[in-house]
Amino acid sequence: MYVFNNKFHFVLGSSSPRREFILTQSGIKPDTICSPNHEEKIIKKELPLSYVRRVAKEKMDLIKEKYPDSIILTADTIVYVGRRILPKTINLDQAKYCLNLLSGRRHKVTTAFIVTGPKFVGRIRHVSSIVKFKRLSDQEISFYLKSLEWKGKAGGYAIQGLASRYINYVSGSYTNIVGLPIAEVYGTLSAAGLIYNNL
Repeated sequence: MYVFNNKFHFVLGSSSPRREFILTQSGIKPDTICSPNHEEKIIKKELPLSYVRRVAKEKMDLIKEKYPDSIILTADTIVYVGRRILPKTINLDQAKYCLNLLSGRRHKVTTAFIVTGPKFVGRIRHVSSIVKFKRLSDQEISFYLKSLEWKGKAGGYAIQGLASRYINYVSGSYTNIVGLPIAEVYGTLSAAGLIYNNL
């Protein structure tokens, strides 16, 4: 795996190990990883795209105060069915609710992200993918709940883990579903001047 030196100090404003892994796997290693410690509350009647873009921007505002001279990336990922945003599951009841809702149907996964720097005024972008679960039996749901893989995951599942056996259709960016649409993020980081393209 090649990991290149960044032209500028690069801050990943996220505590997600999956986002760090996606970046590093593509040769982009953050110099600093900083959690924005943002409380993600849905405003009444807020639509999914409005919510995810707002949260990504609010995370940026928090991180930018600490690192005004760095290139910064923040992002937020949501799983939703229609207008219903599913939670990042923290207990068994939430996870079971999500799996029952997603069973046998399609849903969307959207990541909003923003990159800013001392000489780069970023705009919020978002990438959406479609995922479909097979119809899950009670035994399959019980198995997945016992695995605890759902803990802290948007929509109660991790496509890169055991849940992959239940997913029979994906349209769009796979890394977006994991937590960061790397092709689009790479393009924006390049525009911000972060990345060397020579070995």
